[in-house]
Amino acid sequence: MNSNTSVQVINCGKTFEDGTQALQPINLEIKGGETLVLLGPSGCGKTTLLRIIAGLETLDAGGQVLFNGEDVSHLPVEKRNIGMVFQSYALFPNMTVRDNIGYGLKVRRQSLADRQTRIQEMLAMMHIENLAERQISQLSGGQRQRVALARAIAVRPKVLLLDEPLTALDALLRERLRVEIDTLLRSLGITAIYVTHDQSEAMALADRIVVMSNGRIAQQGTPREIYQQPSNSFVADFIGTANKINGRMTDQGFEVEGVVLPKSILNVVGGNSTSANPIQTQAIFRPEDTEIVSQDQAHFNGQVASTFFMGDRTRLLVDGISESPIIVETTFKQEISIGTEISIRIKDQGLMLLPDELIEDLPKEIVEKTEQ
Repeated sequence: MNSNTSVQVINCGKTFEDGTQALQPINLEIKGGETLVLLGPSGCGKTTLLRIIAGLETLDAGGQVLFNGEDVSHLPVEKRNIGMVFQSYALFPNMTVRDNIGYGLKVRRQSLADRQTRIQEMLAMMHIENLAERQISQLSGGQRQRVALARAIAVRPKVLLLDEPLTALDALLRERLRVEIDTLLRSLGITAIYVTHDQSEAMALADRIVVMSNGRIAQQGTPREIYQQPSNSFVADFIGTANKINGRMTDQGFEVEGVVLPKSILNVVGGNSTSANPIQTQAIFRPEDTEIVSQDQAHFNGQVASTFFMGDRTRLLVDGISESPIIVETTFKQEISIGTEISIRIKDQGLMLLPDELIEDLPKEIVEKTEQ
C-alpha cells in the first residue's frame, strides 16, 4: 500500500465552550508519505490537533483541514478514510482478533471473501496469525497494540493517526514496538501523524517533529535540526538534556562569572549573534558535549555530587559551576566517586547560544516595556 495523501492544516484553532483556548490558530503541512510526530507535554494541544485532523473535534470558525487539497473540514470522521490507533487500543472485547481486524472492512460492506483475504494479510504483516481466534481479554498489551494497528491499516486509509499508542506498555516492549512501527510505516509509505510526549520515541520515528507548547508550534524540523538547533529554551529543555549557564558575550567569547569561553566552542542558533552584548543571556550545552580533562585544559572546575552508572556511560552531576548541578556524561571505565574534584571542557561547537525568544512568549510586563 502506498498513500501519497498530503494534509494541510490552515488556521486551525480550538476554543471550548467555557472559553478555554486549547489550540491557537495553527498552519501546518504534512507531505504525502511523511511520518510527522506531534511532540509536547500534557495539555500542549497535540491531541486536540490530531482529533481535529481526524474529525473528532470541531474547528473554530475560519479553520480548514485539506486532504490532497480537498476540504474535509466538515466531513464526519467516517467519511475521511483515516485509520486511528488509540492509547487505549479501543478494541471490541466481545470479538475475536480476526473480527476486530475485519470490523472496518465489514462496515464498508466489502465481500466476505475480500475481507478474509485482507484479514489474513494483516495477521501475517503483524506476525499474529496464531492469535486470530483469541478473545481480546486473552492478549498481552503488545499483542493488543498489534491488533489495533492491523485494524487501522486494514481499511487502506489515506492517513494513519496514532495517539500515544505505546504509553501503556513497559519500556522493553515499547522499544521493540517502536522499531516495528517505524519499519511498518516506511514499508507502507503511508502518511502518518503520531502524537507522543516521549522525545526518544519522536526522535526514532519522525521524518519531521513538531514541538508544541501552550497550544502553539514552538518549532518544527527534522529530529537532527530540533536537537542540534533548538529555537528557544523550551525546545532545548524538552528535547534531550540541556545544561544552562548565564553569561554575556564579550569580544573574546562568552563570559561566565569571570571565565571567558572561547568563540570556537560556540554554536550560534537562529538569529543570535556572537557580537559583544553587555546584557546577560543564556547558553546551553548537552551532557555529551562535555569531556573530563586536565585542569590546564578545562573551562570549569567542579565537584561530583552524584553518579549514575548507565552501562555504556556514566552520568555525573557536578556542583560548583552553575546555580544548578551540571550534567556530564563520560565513557570512562573507572568509577568516579562522589566528592571527586574534576575539570570539564565543552567541546567545539558544543555551547549553543539561543535566539531571542518570540515577543508573544515573553511575560506581559516585559512586552509592555518593549513596546513603550
